[in-house]
Amino acid sequence: MTSERNEPALNAGEREMLEGWLDYHRGTLIAKCEGLTDEQLRTASVPPSGLTLMGLVRHMAEVERFWFHEVLLGEDQGVLYCSEDDADGDFHVTEADTWQEAYATWQAEVAAARRDAAGRSLDDLSRRTSRSSGEPFSLRWIYTHMIEEYARHNGHADLLRERIDGAVGV
Repeated sequence: MTSERNEPALNAGEREMLEGWLDYHRGTLIAKCEGLTDEQLRTASVPPSGLTLMGLVRHMAEVERFWFHEVLLGEDQGVLYCSEDDADGDFHVTEADTWQEAYATWQAEVAAARRDAAGRSLDDLSRRTSRSSGEPFSLRWIYTHMIEEYARHNGHADLLRERIDGAVGV
């Protein structure tokens, strides 16, 4: 796998800018995982944290599904890796977990998120509402939140990758 990460446009309209930055951060996470074995991707390399690159990818699959499908459309498809017994199951990888499965699941959720948002206005409101305020989220808010979510976790990915093999940048 060789990632293709495009720089976001410098002077695009709001929608293109938001989608560009979200795709840029999606591409950054892919780049942080490139060239590593399944074992390395399952390695918790910043003790005492159990966080792994594969766990981050699985988490982002859950996040894509939650915000674009469950919140925006109001349709519950269930969780991918989490359960009532393990609310953080996305982060808890085992030797049986593979990059091929995690990557394919994540990419399927990214594709579904794109379909869910396609043709909607940034002002369109979600079917689900905020637990704290009871208000719906605009699609603009969801895009902005997703950019923040990826940016934060890409910072984690930077540290994990550097500890695994010394690779920095991207």
